[in-house]
Amino acid sequence: MEFLNEIKITQKSARKTMSNYYDCLRAVIEAMAALDGIKSYSHEAFTFYLKENKKESILSEKFDRLRKIRNGIEYYGKEISEEEVKDHKKEILKIIEALRNKYLKGVEA
Repeated sequence: MEFLNEIKITQKSARKTMSNYYDCLRAVIEAMAALDGIKSYSHEAFTFYLKENKKESILSEKFDRLRKIRNGIEYYGKEISEEEVKDHKKEILKIIEALRNKYLKGVEA
């Protein structure tokens, strides 16, 4: 995250930056699941984990939307604008902060 926060979001960096911010969010959710004894290699499974195990329906929906954006970029070559990435970055950072404060307090990064 520290490294990503130093990256200037440009049209050239937009796709990779978005994917990397998504990966940071997924890693936080993966850490939460691991603390609950759950291991999954499916990004989609984390959507259900948030919804069913943590009762975080809104965050689950946001994560799933971001997952689909990332998949479009990674697997289908979809483009994303600088502004979209900046907006998603803000949203992802808020979600990460909320999840870390609620579920990962006292856990070292």
